[in-house]
Amino acid sequence: MGEEEDPQKLKRIGAASFDYDNDPRWAEYWSNILIPPHMTSRSDVVDHFKRKFYQRYVDPDLVVEPMSMSSSSQPARPSAPPSSANPSDQTQPRNSGSTARTSRASTTPASNPTSLHWDRQTIQFSVNAWVFVVAVLAIFPLAPRNLSNRAYRLAFMGTACSSLYSLHSLYGKPRAWNMQSVQMWFQSVIATKDFLYFIYCLSFSTSHLNLKFALIPILCRALEHVAKFLRRNFSHSSLYRKYLEEPCVWVESNTTTLSILSSHTEIGLGFLLIISLFSWQRNILQTFMYWQLLKLMYHAPVTAGYHQSVWSKIGMTVNPLIHRYAPFLSTPISTIQRWWCR
Repeated sequence: MGEEEDPQKLKRIGAASFDYDNDPRWAEYWSNILIPPHMTSRSDVVDHFKRKFYQRYVDPDLVVEPMSMSSSSQPARPSAPPSSANPSDQTQPRNSGSTARTSRASTTPASNPTSLHWDRQTIQFSVNAWVFVVAVLAIFPLAPRNLSNRAYRLAFMGTACSSLYSLHSLYGKPRAWNMQSVQMWFQSVIATKDFLYFIYCLSFSTSHLNLKFALIPILCRALEHVAKFLRRNFSHSSLYRKYLEEPCVWVESNTTTLSILSSHTEIGLGFLLIISLFSWQRNILQTFMYWQLLKLMYHAPVTAGYHQSVWSKIGMTVNPLIHRYAPFLSTPISTIQRWWCR
């Protein structure tokens, strides 16, 4: 028996010593976990999801035991005193019915967090499925122009609403509407993926520019949410197994590829907005706001790994050309790079 447990023990040691902080996939994985806010600070909950992450991305043979969400949160009840010959004990059978009803009533609220959690997932799935359909309609080449433009705006508005709902579900609202409380709440959400997507959608839904290219990150986000929900809740459906299982498995196994595609698109849009400044559709405020968002994406843990990789590739391609053909640009570019990396 000991020999059979040794491999799992070594795997658990490997999972515990894995460098999660320097793996961008862990930050993205943890940001997509929907659990009550008070559970995110518990070390046993974090360790459980770290093992789940390690099983999914590093070692599929690791056995992760299910976690009981209620056992650790229930206070220990004192043991009942020994029975005695007190005559008042004879009244206990008469009150057993009311006691049972009271206990059933007291256990009813315990199921509310699960139902609310399920409702949040269902709402997010419905909104993201709707966003996916509308975004596909917006980029469909044969769609009427008026319908395509309206679908373009609705896709960004739907994603913005989905991001706001997710932020409210996970982080709530500021404890008080004063500067200190709002600042603390803002600092807790500014580096999350939902906040980044909300600002991203806000910058394009209010712009006169109609860049269908900007819908690619929206499509990737909606596709990931829809595929994850279908795999978790419809895996036993014959319709799902026949038509949707392979696409959903492909999406969940290629989330890194979709994130890389999104990061390339987001950075490319920044350069497109700079080029648009020379046209009659220029929007200086949107361009400035979007480049501030790109800087935030460069430093936020959920997107930093992908954006830094893209920028390093751009630097390796552009820097030799600048040093060879335009050396006078080296000083301003190095100044911009120092500001960007701060």
